[in-house]
Amino acid sequence: MQVLEAAVNANPWPLRRERAAELAERYPHASEMLRLYQALTVVQEPAHRIPSPQNIASFAVGRLLPGVIDVTVELGPRALRDGVVAVYASANLEELIQRWLDQDPLNPFETYLARASASPLLESLAVTPSNAGGGSSLQCPACGGLPQLSYFAVSGEALVSGPRYLVCARCSHNWVFSRMTCAACGEHETHRLPIYQEGEYMPHMRADACESCHRYLLTIDLRKDARAIPIVDELAGVPLDLYAQERGMTKITPNLLGN
Repeated sequence: MQVLEAAVNANPWPLRRERAAELAERYPHASEMLRLYQALTVVQEPAHRIPSPQNIASFAVGRLLPGVIDVTVELGPRALRDGVVAVYASANLEELIQRWLDQDPLNPFETYLARASASPLLESLAVTPSNAGGGSSLQCPACGGLPQLSYFAVSGEALVSGPRYLVCARCSHNWVFSRMTCAACGEHETHRLPIYQEGEYMPHMRADACESCHRYLLTIDLRKDARAIPIVDELAGVPLDLYAQERGMTKITPNLLGN
């Protein structure tokens, strides 16, 4: 987990941008979305250097949202471009972002704009509370958000498996979580937790599903690809998303780009 920890503790955006460019070449099916994400990281990176704003929604609208709209219109797929333009033309944007911060329901285009603009600010503010409680929290200890994905860390010791972490969909905070437990409902009976994997095309990625609540998330294994940046690699996991969804599973939280 050395690279991931360095990114979290320092400035994560250059590594994310570099990884997005690498994966766009490796996975043609996700190249459009990864190039959009690559451009978004340039817009979002200044949030890492911003002192805590008193009003996150107002700050996001004034400082980050214009750039998010610009790169989305330039590089996003047509449906996303059209949806974003419609929201921009009709919505009270500060109110919209505040609703996202309050975890009120929004449509996919509203969610995209709010999340792309405000989540970097939440990430810059996120604290690192202790993982007391045995790694059983289904919600982010920093902001109360739901998990976006999980990953297996590199332990640094031979024959010792690294811990499993969940990554928050709102603030990107990482917290330790039980290895064979559903991150949506807490189910821990192994026979009810199917794993979907494609060993050749995406050997370091899998979908962890649950037959009790019919939810799933993608898991990135840093032991199989030490260069992986989980929050970026997950964007390329569309084939696994489709496979899980064909089996009646719903993702705990769609990622920033709606998958």
